[in-house]
This record gives sequence, structure tokens and C-alpha cells, in this order.
Amino acid sequence: MATSNVVCALVLSTLFHFVLVHVSSREIHVLKKCGFHAIYQLGDSLADSGNLIRENPLSPYASFPYGLKLSKPTGRCSNGLLMIDYIAHSAKLPYLDAYLNLVRNSFGGRGGVNFAVAGSTALPEKVLLSKNIMNLVTNESLSTQLEWMSTYFNTCSKDCDKEIKSSLFMVGEIGGNDYNFGFLFHKTTEEMKALAPEVVKAIKHAVVKVIGYGARRVVVPGNFPIGCFPFYLSQFQPNDTAAYDEFKCIRGLNSFSSYHNELLKQTVEGLKKQYPDVIIVYGDYYKAFMSIYQNAQSLGF
Repeated sequence: MATSNVVCALVLSTLFHFVLVHVSSREIHVLKKCGFHAIYQLGDSLADSGNLIRENPLSPYASFPYGLKLSKPTGRCSNGLLMIDYIAHSAKLPYLDAYLNLVRNSFGGRGGVNFAVAGSTALPEKVLLSKNIMNLVTNESLSTQLEWMSTYFNTCSKDCDKEIKSSLFMVGEIGGNDYNFGFLFHKTTEEMKALAPEVVKAIKHAVVKVIGYGARRVVVPGNFPIGCFPFYLSQFQPNDTAAYDEFKCIRGLNSFSSYHNELLKQTVEGLKKQYPDVIIVYGDYYKAFMSIYQNAQSLGF
């Protein structure tokens, strides 16, 4: 058992290299060796597979071009599949259905459940409003998703506890929208840095909660290098060439993302010590993104 846990921890630590970057056909199901019974996802638009459009059928994600490659819009904020879909495929599990779809269909959830909501934040709406930051997409935050998860586990079969222990829990990526909405409402980088410890604390709370539900394998992804995102490049447009790095990304914003990620890494290390019997892995979205960004041409972009 200890050996299998070590192998799984090593596989999870390289998860984003295998799944997000080009892999050979021999590696495509690399997560199968972990023997996940199911995957449970918390997060935002990077993972939502239909919760927001159940909450708001008029959302643009309910219409084309979203879902164009899937023959219909599914609520995914993409023309095709999301990272969590490829992660599920790598584990040889079915794509996760959205929690609100399952509620509508009187539950189910074979292979796991997706609780993520596009636009969701780590901090509750009232906390952000107290800082003059408004969520323009949804009222659902990470705390709502945890409530949904608790409700789901309270209604599943008597074998649920055993199944949970052999499942993968994805706690995020979450928190990016706390910063996105903050910057949208003209908060400074320093103001966002002051917010970061609260965001990370909310993520830590979520990890502790899922461990309380019985989770034994948890991935906690960090934030992306937002200084490379078109939205931020068009929003900020610094005139000083020194504000950009060699990849034409905004240094200050990427430095901020790194700050958040360092806080999160420290938190994950603390949780590992607090819960030595639980595999807790930091998911390096920043590094995975930059690996693709820096090699975009050779990868076919």
C-alpha cells in the first residue's frame, strides 16, 4: 500500500506535464496506475462542465461557439474539452458530469462529480463586496461547492466512504477569479497581494474539508501566469518595454501570480505535515502553461 501511494504521488506530481503537454500514446493513460475510483472537482471556469448554465441558462457558455467541437454547448468554457476531461481520460474514467445536472436527474455520478462553477471565487461574495469587488458572473463561491459536495456524499451509497478514499479530489484551480474581478474593478497589484493570504486560506479550508469527507488523494493547483493572458495585456498595456519579459508577458502580473503560488505551495507543505496519511500535491499550472507558451510553435499553435 505504501509503495502504491508513493507511485501515485510521483504520478500526480507530474500530472500536468503528462496531461497538459503533448504525450505519447503509451503515456496517455498514465493516471490509470493510481486506480482512482472517481474524480471530484472543485473550481471555476477552467473545470465547469455545466453548473453555471444550469444556474443561468442565458449564460453565453450555453451557446455556440462554446462546445463547437463537441457538437453542442455543454457549459464548458471552451470550444471543446477542458483539462479535467483529459485528466479523467488519463485515469480511464468517464468525463465528469456537473453536479446540478445530477441533481436534475436525481443523482448518479458514475466516475465522479464536477462541482466547479464558471466565475466562482475562493472567497464568498460578501467578503469580496466588503472590499468593493463584485462577482459579475455567479453568486456561487467555493463554500457553496463544498456544501454541494457534502450533500452529495450524504446521499451516496453505503460504500461511499471506501470509494472516496480511492478517489482523486481536485481542489481548484480556484482563486483566480478573486484576482480577475479585483483587477477588473481597478484594484492595484499591491491591493491584490494583500488579498492573496485570504484567498489561500479559503483554499486551505477547502482542502481540510475534503479530507474531512474522507479524501486521501488531493491535488491543489496554483494560478497561471496571468501576465501572458490577452485580457491583461490589453487591459494594462504598459508603455515601458521593461515591463515586459522576453515572451512579451507583463512581468509585474506574473510576479503576482508567483506570489500567490508561493503562498499556496507553503500551505500545501504545511498540510502535508498536518495530514501525513494523505497524498496532497501542488499542481503547477504556471509551469505547465509556460512550457506550452514557450514551445507554442513546435506544439502546433
